[in-house]
Amino acid sequence: MFNDIPRRQLLLHFFLLIATLVSTFLAGGLAFGVTLILILGAHEMGHYLMTRKWGVSATLPYFIPAPPPFIAGTFGAFIKMRSPIPNRRVLLEIGAAGPIAGFVVCIPALIIGLTLSEIKEPQFQLGFSFGSSITLSFLTKMILGVSPENADIVLHPIAFAGWIGLFITALNLLPIGQLDGGHIIYALFEKNYQIISKITFIILIPLGYFSWHGWFIWAAIVAVFGFRHPPLIDESTPLTNKDKKIGLISIAIFVVTFIPAPIIF
Repeated sequence: MFNDIPRRQLLLHFFLLIATLVSTFLAGGLAFGVTLILILGAHEMGHYLMTRKWGVSATLPYFIPAPPPFIAGTFGAFIKMRSPIPNRRVLLEIGAAGPIAGFVVCIPALIIGLTLSEIKEPQFQLGFSFGSSITLSFLTKMILGVSPENADIVLHPIAFAGWIGLFITALNLLPIGQLDGGHIIYALFEKNYQIISKITFIILIPLGYFSWHGWFIWAAIVAVFGFRHPPLIDESTPLTNKDKKIGLISIAIFVVTFIPAPIIF
């Protein structure tokens, strides 16, 4: 499967993977690091395997380690496309494969992690707490019998990795630019893509003011890279009903993973 990848390139990917495993271990422990790497790896390999299916040239995942003070120990991972996307079907399937695969791995991680988590009064106040998504609230209620908004929950490292996985999934599904959500919305609603992207950008501003200042950073990134989506080789190929269902599933995943206020002070 990887015979066409130069040995030096494979070594680089392997080195970055090990470096990220070390940095996530330093950030949260072995269970945290392995779980987060599995979630990120599933996401990026979902993209990669779909590029192989459609004959689109792309790199293996590049994992990005981060210094231990960074709460997750990683800045995520990405693959780089080396050839243009043929049509809307391929764009949608490649764009959706990553978030769907990552979400599928997040769910068992959260179930296992929440089972190992505790409900108790913290020994000291950190001055902030982590927000909850629909998915996390539902699983917490089912497993621990409480809502995360109404209880002090000490997340097990596996559960915390699952929380980060949900957050990353939602960020990637924002319907803007080169994010996975941008690819999906362009494939589904090409004529309305610009409107949807700009509305999303506008919404990030009040979210940054009222919920979490980090949304200002995302708004700035969008402003720098712009809303324009690269053209496809063939813009006329229609989506099948299966493709549309995949797109709707992706939108649903965005809804249930989105956290308006990831960090609450």
